[in-house]
Amino acid sequence: MKISPLEGAAFHTAETKWLAEPRGPKALEVATKRSAKTRDEIAARILQWESWREQASRIKAYAIAHLDELLSQFEENITARGATVLWAENARQANEHLLTIAKKHNVRMVVKSKSMVSEEMELNHVLEAQGIQAVETDLGEFLVQLAGQRPTHIVTPALHLSAEDVGRLFAEKLGEPFTRQHEQLTAIARRHLRRRFLEAGMGISGTNFAIADVGAICVVENEGNAGLSMATPPVHVALMGIEKIIPSIVHLPLFLQLLGRSGTGQKLTAYTHLIYGPSPGQRFYVIIVDNGRTRILSDPRLRSALHCIRCGACLNACPVYRRVGGWAYGWIYPGPIGAVITPMLVGIDKAGKLPFASSLCGACYEVCPVKIDIPHKLVYLRHLATTHRSPVRSRLEKLVWWGWSLTMGRKWRYVLATGLARLGMRWVSWSPWKPKLLRAWLRARDLPPLPPQGPFRKSWKKLEKELQISGQPPTAQSHKA
Repeated sequence: MKISPLEGAAFHTAETKWLAEPRGPKALEVATKRSAKTRDEIAARILQWESWREQASRIKAYAIAHLDELLSQFEENITARGATVLWAENARQANEHLLTIAKKHNVRMVVKSKSMVSEEMELNHVLEAQGIQAVETDLGEFLVQLAGQRPTHIVTPALHLSAEDVGRLFAEKLGEPFTRQHEQLTAIARRHLRRRFLEAGMGISGTNFAIADVGAICVVENEGNAGLSMATPPVHVALMGIEKIIPSIVHLPLFLQLLGRSGTGQKLTAYTHLIYGPSPGQRFYVIIVDNGRTRILSDPRLRSALHCIRCGACLNACPVYRRVGGWAYGWIYPGPIGAVITPMLVGIDKAGKLPFASSLCGACYEVCPVKIDIPHKLVYLRHLATTHRSPVRSRLEKLVWWGWSLTMGRKWRYVLATGLARLGMRWVSWSPWKPKLLRAWLRARDLPPLPPQGPFRKSWKKLEKELQISGQPPTAQSHKA
């Protein structure tokens, strides 16, 4: 079976045009800012928030360091209660396992709750190719499936769609009367999805946490669709990345506290499901997927990226993600965490530009509930990308950086270059002709005027002379004054 993997993560595509144009999808920016503000307010009210983050980071570090032992313990415990555990080295093997299960149980329709691993597998396309209908039951996933799009956010896949967008989508795809009322839109989705749960021969879920000492999976949600997807069909398949393991059920409450607040601003999600094995009369399978995660595990400087609990807080806080949205990242995982894990999952040669899609402002690290130091990982990946034998850098880019290095290598070269830059800025300020990127920038911004006193080094020399006369050492504050 040949499966066409997702390509891309180049970041320099049509979807990144909002980096040049000072406007982006309005619904996306409004929603991410609102989510980030809510998260910050909640964290500020909890005195032990930083302690929770530190504890969670240590627990995940232990789990990743003892991954083989904990996964074996999990398999032994959940298998003892009737589950079947299958291992997949990559997406192809995971799809083969799932199709074998579907064929064994004569499955013609599948209902799916939210699963990022299934997105990695391109599962909907794989099932469709085999004549099996896959229905996304998470509301956001349902919307992007109807629209023929990919999710744009880890937690809220349809974050870029406004209520009016959804109303038009339902009118076009489902033949429903147009409305922008949230309650009516939810009722329409519920009416169309409800019968699917009863008709499906298989339910597929993701896994938020896998608990080693009791052999259980934990799935959290807010809509009830995951519970129906797992309990109603006669076959339940849970997809699980190897990094989802935690050592003990006593650790679960801590992660639930952090996940709900960081992801959606809730104290706890509406539903928390613990699955210890199959329900009576049901078959239960767990497919444990690697798909490049051991490459991350093998690099000590990147390993802690596997601590991620997929809360999406780093996306909401990221100024780059807010501007361009999730599609610009070219693969499943957008935002800061996507810029870290995607190059390792799909390869530096395909995704080596993603680590450069960051301002390195550090906002992602400040909000990460498990304290993943994303900025330093991005810097390290930039080093790998530029030293790796891959087409990450074009000849023009190499030439530009060679020129930059040459200019900054000697003081006289730097002085000459900044002098020429000042002349260039003066010319741009009065010239009717401007480069395309600069024209886009100036549509909503003013070109900063040149300081009338000249370059900083000139002002500093003047200040030094004045302060030497008075006997005071120069400081940044005195220069500002």
